[in-house]
Parts: sequence; structure tokens; C-alpha cells
Amino acid sequence: MKLAPEGKNFILTSGLGVAFALWLSVVTGKKFAFWILGLSAVWLAMVLQFFRDPDRISPKRDDVILAPADGRIISISPSTLSPLDPKGKRVSIFMSPFNVHVNRSPVNGIVKSTEHFSGKFMSAFKIEAERENERTIVKVDTEFGQVAFSQIAGFIARRIVFYPRKGDKLVPGQRIGLIKFGSRMDVYFPDNAIILVRMGDRVVAGETILGEFSRDK
Repeated sequence: MKLAPEGKNFILTSGLGVAFALWLSVVTGKKFAFWILGLSAVWLAMVLQFFRDPDRISPKRDDVILAPADGRIISISPSTLSPLDPKGKRVSIFMSPFNVHVNRSPVNGIVKSTEHFSGKFMSAFKIEAERENERTIVKVDTEFGQVAFSQIAGFIARRIVFYPRKGDKLVPGQRIGLIKFGSRMDVYFPDNAIILVRMGDRVVAGETILGEFSRDK
């Protein structure tokens, strides 16, 4: 199983915890030690599944907007907070702790800007999380216009990772970072793009097509 390098310290620490619990169980033979061993083993398994980083096969098209994260569509609506002009619509993807959390580029283009905002860590399901939670907003110039997306921290998530910088070239499905331990990704559509997903749909980062650009606009 391929693992994200960002999880190295978490995996190492969890593995050491299991080793210590195993040693304690063997030395003491006490019931509490076996409970600790079981809980630490479960935690290690959760950390390993969280930081898994499976390969993805992205569509060979430049006129589509891909899902930047695994998860479920929880909102499709106009957004007054969109960094695009005109504002357009927003598609929100909720990532549970059981989803793959590696984020991937939704489009082919050049990073126009990245902005990080400190904020709260309320549930990512809440509408106000878009403006109040810790987040990183990225704008990308494509041949069809500008697209933006936002990595939003949630109740459990405490660290947002985004690697590309202003001026970097992105290709669809490219690995760009992750949000540690569950959260949300918002994708802001320009007015010349058509949304193809619906509320409740399950999406896969780098593979599911969220929408496509209309060449008529």
C-alpha cells in the first residue's frame, strides 16, 4: 500500500506506540496492557488507511474540471465568497476520516495565487465554514478561464498542506497536497463551466469529472 509522505511521523509514532504496548503486555501480562495494545493497534490501522495514497488515472482532457478530493458532494450553490469574477457557483466536497485525503489538481493551468487564512475549526458541514474556518484558497488560470478551489480545515483537521506556488504549472490529477484528518474542498466554477455532478454523489480525486467548460461562452 502506497502511503503519503506527510504521514511519516504519524505512522512512526503510532508504530512505536504499538511496540511499547506489545512489550508492556508481554512483561506484565495484565489485562489493561492488552487493552492498550488493542487500542494502539486500531489507531495505527486508522492512521495507515488515512494516509494511503493510491494511484489515479485522470481523463486526458483539458476542458474538464476534476474532483480535487475524495468524498461526497454536500453543496452545489452560488457563492458570494467566490474569488472569481463573476462569482459563479461552488461545489463542496466533504471528506470523512475514512476517505483518501491526498488532494489533486482539478484542472490544467498555472497557479495564479495562493492565500492562507487562519480561522476556526468548526464542522466542515456548516455553511459558514467557507468563510470562518482555517483555509487555503488557490486560483488557477486555464485556457478556458480562471478556476479556484479552497482547502478548508474541519473539526478534526488541524493542518492544511498545499505544495505548488504562484506560477507553477498544474496538470489534471497532479498531487498537490492534503488536509490532515478529514475536512472539505470547495471548487469555484466560472460562469462558462457546466456542473455535471449532483448532491450526494461520491467523487474520486483526479478521476471524477465535476464539470466541463462550455466553448460557446
